[in-house]
Amino acid sequence: MNHLLNRRGFLGRTLSGLSSIALAHLLSQDRLLAATPLRPAIDPSRPYAPRPPHFEPKAKRVLVIFCSGALSHVDTFDYKPELIKRHDTPMPGAEGLVTFQGANGNLIKPIAEFKPRGQSGKMVSDLLPNLAELADEMCFIHSMTGKSNTHGPAESQMGTGFTLDGFPSMGSWVTYALGSENQDLPAFVAIPDPRGVPQNGPRHWNSAFLPASFQGTAFSAQRVIPNLARPAEITPEADRATRDFLRRLNDRHLEKNPGDSDLSARISSYELAARMQLSAAELSDLSGESPATRALYGADDSNVNKAGFAKNCILARRLLEKGVRFVQLFNGSYAMGEGVGNWDGHKKIVDQYAVHAPILDQPAAALLKDLKARGLLKDTLVAFVTEFGRMPTFQKGANGRDHNPKGFTVWLAGAGVKRAYSHGATDEFGHMAVQDVTTIDDLHATILHLLGLDHERLSFYNNGIERRLTDVHGHVIRPVLA
Repeated sequence: MNHLLNRRGFLGRTLSGLSSIALAHLLSQDRLLAATPLRPAIDPSRPYAPRPPHFEPKAKRVLVIFCSGALSHVDTFDYKPELIKRHDTPMPGAEGLVTFQGANGNLIKPIAEFKPRGQSGKMVSDLLPNLAELADEMCFIHSMTGKSNTHGPAESQMGTGFTLDGFPSMGSWVTYALGSENQDLPAFVAIPDPRGVPQNGPRHWNSAFLPASFQGTAFSAQRVIPNLARPAEITPEADRATRDFLRRLNDRHLEKNPGDSDLSARISSYELAARMQLSAAELSDLSGESPATRALYGADDSNVNKAGFAKNCILARRLLEKGVRFVQLFNGSYAMGEGVGNWDGHKKIVDQYAVHAPILDQPAAALLKDLKARGLLKDTLVAFVTEFGRMPTFQKGANGRDHNPKGFTVWLAGAGVKRAYSHGATDEFGHMAVQDVTTIDDLHATILHLLGLDHERLSFYNNGIERRLTDVHGHVIRPVLA
């Protein structure tokens, strides 16, 4: 400490301190310093009350369609003529290449034919013919990259922004920031596949260190929210009177404990559950849907899994119609084994995708068409995602493709994004993103931006750190904005 006591040391450090203050001021003026955090003011008694965005939004609500197991981009949306031309030959520069499950064999052409679609002529494969017809509605991002080639961490990154567990899901961040337009339903609903949940299960809709109010509520057309029905022996009048009496008791209890946010939040959650008795049960009853709508989605198909997913798609539309802020719809489940119930096509991709594609295709395409027909697509953002892509080669000794986070495709549709547009590109085989390379952080930043949220400022102070969905990364993908 002696050097701080002599005059030369004191003057030298004073000068450097003043220059640091000046530099900080100049950087602040040029917006080069970390942005000031914006934390929404939340009333614990009304956690879902609508809150203003940071700036004028293009989208009011979000639908995420998550294809669990890693849907192959080279067999669906990423057309590579060179991959067809060099079918069954070694990939140049990939001698000895080892990916997730081991060594790779030769390049293998797409398992379905690509054709030009719509007025744009966008090349999309016949694997998903109904979605292919809607290519003019889609904004493709062909240069997406992820940090992990393992399903769990990769699903986690797409869902929460981090490969590690313990971080809030995208839907939790959105509802924390904006609340909901409907106070009788959860602000964030996750709809698992009829076959089960994805590998990361509830971590996809977990609120982690955000207030528990913003955790997603998971239910589907097959597994509705339990215990909502009023017992037959209790009349509607008695039920209402009981709720009114409980409300008076709760109000008195709050008066005796002013400022107790935990108590307010607990009362709010029970009151929401009571309101859901009336609204959620009605919402899950699809019997009122017209025969034409059911036929559009395939809700009565002989394929039980397809019919189940179709009903989930109808449920998603009904939730969005009611003003639910964030709906996450899952296609594919994990517990059935590798590639049996999801898109993880390692060994027999042709046979496996022949099972999965019809389950996804008609219902998801119908959902997009229905949203547009009802005028919902103009202020709803649809994001079609998966955890990573797949290799343009087949695995050595197998008839399927290994994991590939180095370049894959996601697409957006609806509010605020360009139609019939393609952003970025992978190399000539679809192996690596090489043009306008994007990250999952960029995708999350773009989704928040379209909701009127600044991803650099939306934060939550946890354990000494200002946490945010995009951590310290991410840029809005501005070329895709309408």
